[in-house]
Amino acid sequence: MGADELRISYGRGHISLALPAAARATVIRKRVLPKLADPAGAIASAFARPVGSAPLAELARGRRSVCILICDITRPVPNRLFLRPMVETLTASGVPSDRISILVATGLHRPNLGDELAELVGDPWVLERVRVENHYAREERDHVDLGRTRTRGTPVKLDRRFVEADFRIATGLVEPHFMAGWSGGRKVVAPGVAHHETIRTFHSARFMEDPLAVQCNLVGNPLHEEQLEIVRMLGDIYALNAVMDEDRDLVCATFGEIVASHQAAVDFVAEATNVPVPRRFSTVVTSSAGDPLDKTYYQTVKGMVTPLDILEPGGTLIIASECSEGFGSAEFRQAQARLLELGPERFLATLTAKSLAEVDEWQTEMQLKPMRVGRIELHTTGLMGDDRRLTGVETIDDLTLAVERSIARSGDPHVAVIPEGPYVVPRYAP
Repeated sequence: MGADELRISYGRGHISLALPAAARATVIRKRVLPKLADPAGAIASAFARPVGSAPLAELARGRRSVCILICDITRPVPNRLFLRPMVETLTASGVPSDRISILVATGLHRPNLGDELAELVGDPWVLERVRVENHYAREERDHVDLGRTRTRGTPVKLDRRFVEADFRIATGLVEPHFMAGWSGGRKVVAPGVAHHETIRTFHSARFMEDPLAVQCNLVGNPLHEEQLEIVRMLGDIYALNAVMDEDRDLVCATFGEIVASHQAAVDFVAEATNVPVPRRFSTVVTSSAGDPLDKTYYQTVKGMVTPLDILEPGGTLIIASECSEGFGSAEFRQAQARLLELGPERFLATLTAKSLAEVDEWQTEMQLKPMRVGRIELHTTGLMGDDRRLTGVETIDDLTLAVERSIARSGDPHVAVIPEGPYVVPRYAP
């Protein structure tokens, strides 16, 4: 492809990548999914013809209270498309609006407040009519203890507002997740509205180092299995699952019983997202998928892990991530500092004996995976000074020069370019 210019997701737009003349690029994208001519109609159809349940209007009749989970600001879920029709359907079925609450499934992330909450909900009509609140994983009194899972003994504590609601609905985006296989569905419940002990158990090395806890895999995935068990412990839950394309347009919406409707969305998107690639590359250029995933370095690690199957051992992974909000939490900074102090092997050794991971150190553990395979280089305009050092990777200012250097080191001109980052999962298939 020579000196052709490519556009890589970055912040709320794109960044240009001018490849050096010697480069031979393979651009890896999801298979194009047909856009919905009528997204609002597709959502109405999902409510009327659900998967594994009665229609939403029937489910809502006679309900005393409803709690709707939505993902936090780190997921580009099209809440503006479905929250109002969902609330309208509930109230038309007899649920008073003051008995409907929307709960932001923050997990251990920070709350979404003020203008950010308005952006997240996407519709002032909804904010004016129903209560919208954040989940706080560290507030003991906000949670109900449901015991432990039978299979692995995970402590199960969930937000009281969701547990005690008469009608429970989770909403989310179905996309590859580098540990849970796929996001959405059951994941919005746990870790979404789980207590910090439940979340920190999920993030322990027992789960993180399991070879089946990887993107696009649900079969035998220990985290997925625990999430399913937690859903069964809680009882009836329903879900609205959205699938988006590279332009962030809705291409699929499913509604119904939480497990069945999530699986239907996974079945829709899996083949398009999991892209077979016939070779490995000594140079891989990717992104953190742009805003909102590239708001912090913490989220950027996802983009480092997803393309590892096609990175030649000893090769160079170049990732572009704006990090517009900086590094991440104080706990993540502390974990990165320990990684730099101890080195990868000793850092991992401190994790393997724990049943509860420290908050956000799991993301540092995930960074060990690409560090084991090759060299990582980061292009960012949002990190400065000591933040750059704490990444533990090399920071670069010029993507083209970084590609040139990688080609020179390997002697291989072939370059893989993944513009959409972790929303695309390349799979080595010789």
